[in-house]
Amino acid sequence: MPYEPPPYLAELTLAQIAEQVEQRKLPPVEGWAPQQIGESEMRIAADGTWFHEGDPIRRPAMVRAFSGLLTRDDAAQHWLATPFEKLSIEVDDAAFVAVDCVMRDGEIAFRLNTDELVVAGPDNAIRAAGDPETPAIYLHVRRGCEARLNRSTYEQLVQIAIDTSGDDLTKGLMVTSQGAIFSLLP
Repeated sequence: MPYEPPPYLAELTLAQIAEQVEQRKLPPVEGWAPQQIGESEMRIAADGTWFHEGDPIRRPAMVRAFSGLLTRDDAAQHWLATPFEKLSIEVDDAAFVAVDCVMRDGEIAFRLNTDELVVAGPDNAIRAAGDPETPAIYLHVRRGCEARLNRSTYEQLVQIAIDTSGDDLTKGLMVTSQGAIFSLLP
């Protein structure tokens, strides 16, 4: 079956975004207890490109399938988990890249490089890192994994902060989504 790209994020209502988020069925990785631990020989580059044995994975469906198996432990190690084995995966920066965002009805939705939608909020926090000269903004996706906002998405988020703050930037650059407040300054 050929892949049909989802509609542009800007064209979706909040209800449609919530429906797409709900429809994403992920494997129940949390309930698995794999006995074997190994190395996947896979790497996710900072730009979101997935590699296996040094070669890029060119099929988006494969990347989406593998991304549903990703976890990150407390030691910041990323893993691909199956019911039988847990394989380490090298991640240069973040497991995902946020490639678009939009504010709808007071909530901020992000599209990831895997075409998943994530709504920022208490369960999907926005985190500012880096320094004021070169900030890096991250979004919690799931199971400890994060998405780094690419440059255009960062600029979209800053514009949302400016538009919602009006002239009052005395508290800094901040956004609110699902009742949670996030600073965009490291």
